[in-house]
Amino acid sequence: MPRILLIDDDEHLAAPLTTYFARFGCTLESAVRPSEGLAKLRAGQYDAAILDVMLPEMDGFALCREIRKESDIPIVMLTARGEVMDRVVGLELGADDYVPKPFEPRELVARVQTILRRQRSTPAAAAANGNSAQYRVFDGLSIDLDRRQVLRHGERVELTGTEFELLALLAAEPGKVFSRDDILNRLRGHEAELYTRAVDIVVSRLRKKLEPLDCIKTLRNAGYALAVARSEPA
Repeated sequence: MPRILLIDDDEHLAAPLTTYFARFGCTLESAVRPSEGLAKLRAGQYDAAILDVMLPEMDGFALCREIRKESDIPIVMLTARGEVMDRVVGLELGADDYVPKPFEPRELVARVQTILRRQRSTPAAAAANGNSAQYRVFDGLSIDLDRRQVLRHGERVELTGTEFELLALLAAEPGKVFSRDDILNRLRGHEAELYTRAVDIVVSRLRKKLEPLDCIKTLRNAGYALAVARSEPA
């Protein structure tokens, strides 16, 4: 049963969400302060975290930054409705998804389930391509789809779930150009509010982590492609 940690200072939110998540086979635990949430994350094994933006001690952005220093756990941010900059900042800091407040509990559960499904399953890119090979090797870059590990010049690169899925998608068909809408539809797996800026942000994060490799190319008004030569595993 997946364990989810909710960090939100609204004490009236945790109880109904705990009951609702249980209906879908998830255990939801909660913390009202960031320090309490960080302590729980360090002490326990959680499958995903849900962070509110407005928190005491530190805001959700600072909390997301702290979590990303130690963990690649999937993170869903709860943002104020209409605050596009909240979504942009959260994604730039490493959040995997966002849900605007107020929200329907079923939407939050669906977003979390989608992220967990991506974490557990064979990457959608490999399945869609009909390619059963779970290890892909390029010049300076190795991708282990089974272990969800990436090596850059032999050194492990820590990626979030969304970053890994994006790289796996591009690596499934090197050279193929994926539009922003293609990427959103393939990675989210459900019809969500299209937010093409989110793709640009995740690509930017991924590029920085893969430096000095320059393997993700932008084709103006078209999308993104993996441009790196294949090599044989050692």
